[in-house]
Amino acid sequence: MCHSTESRPPAPPVAGEVAAHGPLTLTASDGAEFLAHHAVPATPNGRKIVLLPDVRGVHAFYRDLTRGFAEAGFETVAIDYYGRTAGLGERDDTFDWESHLPRVQSADVAKDVAAARDFLGDGPVFTVGFCFGAGQSWRLSAAGPGLAGVIGFYGLPKLVEDVVQDLRAPMLLLLAGEDVATSRTEFDAFTGELDAVGVPYERHVYAGAPHSFFDRSYAEWGEACDDAWRRILAFTQPSRVDSRA
Repeated sequence: MCHSTESRPPAPPVAGEVAAHGPLTLTASDGAEFLAHHAVPATPNGRKIVLLPDVRGVHAFYRDLTRGFAEAGFETVAIDYYGRTAGLGERDDTFDWESHLPRVQSADVAKDVAAARDFLGDGPVFTVGFCFGAGQSWRLSAAGPGLAGVIGFYGLPKLVEDVVQDLRAPMLLLLAGEDVATSRTEFDAFTGELDAVGVPYERHVYAGAPHSFFDRSYAEWGEACDDAWRRILAFTQPSRVDSRA
């Protein structure tokens, strides 16, 4: 897993009010129900986020981060991966994600993201993922129309291998320089493949940063967290979305 129960996400550089937030149940196109968490900004910026957690699903870190994105102006939905195998129960420390993760299919994650995207309605929609969720986010660059861009923190390139040739939506890769889950060599090979395909992407490596550095409890990585927020805000700016269209 990426973030401990005590972990909390860093705040955005400019934080507004959150008009509403709370749990949500969504239904995918195959009829499967799944957990989600929804947050609405008091002052929307017109852009939307579908948040893809790490392997623990919608636990406290990502419920808090959903509110963080709303503070930054994004209406946001964080999705859970385990509705098809574990139902709609709480994703706390007692949840046995390890027995359910091997049964998660990328095609089902794409269906769940589509349901969240449809729930969010009009406006550009971006995905933001972490670790397992980052790989799932990046591969959605190949999922066809409907996403303005895909963002991932310290993701797993192996989750994207089978769709590399189909990647189209712009990608933002926020990478840990000392990632124990994926080596720098693997990331270099992955971005080499992106260059070969010609998909637009931005990559930034935070030198020395560990896997899961985007965490308020890591005071020494505060500047990296602030920079990552700024890069997300820049990547999702309407002017940049329009220029990439």
